[in-house]
Amino acid sequence: MARRTALPAAALAGALLVPLALGGCGLTSGSPMVDDVGPGSIGRGRPLKGADLTVTSKNFSENIILGQIMGLAFRAAGATVLDRTNIQGSFGAREAVKSGGADAMYEYTGTAWITYLGHDKPIPDPAAQWRAVAEADARNGITWLPPAALNNTYALALSRAKERKYRTKTLSDVARLSKRDPSAVTLCVESEFAARNDGLPGMAKAYGMTIPAARIRKMDGGIVYTQVSGGGSCTFGEVFTTDGRIKAMNLAVMEDDKHFFPNYNAAPEINSKAMKKYPAIKAVLDPITAKLTDDVARELNARVDVEGRDPHVVAKEWLVDEGFITEG
Repeated sequence: MARRTALPAAALAGALLVPLALGGCGLTSGSPMVDDVGPGSIGRGRPLKGADLTVTSKNFSENIILGQIMGLAFRAAGATVLDRTNIQGSFGAREAVKSGGADAMYEYTGTAWITYLGHDKPIPDPAAQWRAVAEADARNGITWLPPAALNNTYALALSRAKERKYRTKTLSDVARLSKRDPSAVTLCVESEFAARNDGLPGMAKAYGMTIPAARIRKMDGGIVYTQVSGGGSCTFGEVFTTDGRIKAMNLAVMEDDKHFFPNYNAAPEINSKAMKKYPAIKAVLDPITAKLTDDVARELNARVDVEGRDPHVVAKEWLVDEGFITEG
């Protein structure tokens, strides 16, 4: 599935969302992380003392937050860290890691497999997908560390009131509802999702959904959330599983029980030369990655996209609250 390689950083959804302020993040030349942070449960003994590491990210909220988490973890473990997060487009950040212009970032397994490595079909099992990406990218001078449960993929969602009314929990339930009561199912989706075989047409075929074209409404992704959350025109809407608006708008996400959509698990992607030089990177990042779930991502994304907070501050607060690092 050749999914969009970058999500909108803060697509506005009515009055709920406020402009995203990125502060000092994302300067092309980079800016040093000067935070006074130290080891908590990670980084004890400062195993990266003396290391000079550059972190990067793509230019959407979740990936910027993950880049800030990575940089702060390196800083707490003793490294001097250059912040080059918020690079325009996926390929720019990817090439920075590949070429050595940056040392590390959080990337998504599905994006690497399909967009960078050129495969047409995703691997349904998330662990197998990660292994295939890691093996293939080793030839490109990139080392992949173990993935997070965080899986930023497509889904359908609806309001809690409609979930109670229609009693749908899975996409198979949506398919049954579309046959039992066709008038109950109206979809709000982006135009791209509506046209792609790995989007709505493929999903409808895989699940046997019967949804007339007249009941499919195409719109900007940000508007989908508002149309689904309240008294809008759609029963179900296309969402991304880790979007902060899911929590903020109290939406119910339908389980992809046939595993149609590809896996986009976040995992640290490290320049192999940097990994060889500083093998302690793995011990620093593995416990953090293991804590990253869809629920955690939704919460952190909401703090940025809904509350308008700085990704760097959000990342630091989470690391401190979880006990990974200490401040001051």
